[in-house]
Amino acid sequence: MAAAGQGMDPLRVGFVGAGRMAEAIAQGFIRAGKVEAQHILASAPTDRNLSHFRALGCRTTHSNQEVLQNCFLVFFATKPHVLPAVLAEVAPVVTAEHILVSVAAGVSLSTLEELLPPTARVLRVSPNLPCMVQEGAMVMARGRHAGSSEATLLQTLLEACGQCEEVPEAHVDIHTGLSGSGVAFVCAFSEALAEGAIKMGMPGGLAHRIAAQTLLDCSSPTMQEPPDLHTRK
Repeated sequence: MAAAGQGMDPLRVGFVGAGRMAEAIAQGFIRAGKVEAQHILASAPTDRNLSHFRALGCRTTHSNQEVLQNCFLVFFATKPHVLPAVLAEVAPVVTAEHILVSVAAGVSLSTLEELLPPTARVLRVSPNLPCMVQEGAMVMARGRHAGSSEATLLQTLLEACGQCEEVPEAHVDIHTGLSGSGVAFVCAFSEALAEGAIKMGMPGGLAHRIAAQTLLDCSSPTMQEPPDLHTRK
């Protein structure tokens, strides 16, 4: 069953910006049954990215204000340098009922609040690419006017895309380096493992599958702490 918004109405979620990360988050919500596809509305200047949302069964528009007028939970998933102009555009239709979530890297909560009406409920989220396969590592921070109920709603929804933890805002940018950029380092390490096996004579496809599975094994809960070698008999 889809999550409820205000009262008994279904939760309507909007995305201003329809790139890969927005698509990944929307896909997670839909697959987990958190939000029905028909209750997701995405906006973008062109149809290039919107076509992916339509393929999921979502509604689309070229009007950013239309998203705010139809959804009370809205994700801003634009490029960071574009976000100030977008916020200025939608500010006239922001109400006290909205929960506004930015996934734009490097844009602080104070900047977001300065560009929006007073008392706007704002949160920041730092996702990473594995959100596309519902195995993301995310952190979130809330602004001055976002309370525990807004944070709980957002965290519950984002857990459809992986692990999500609330942190002080100072930790959000650290997360960008740790988990956002960290994915690239893990991929490079996996590639190096596979290349070593290939040089020893293993077929390339098999080597890459085993390298990927090895890293997956290491991330399992039972491997988070090293075994106590002193207890071995």
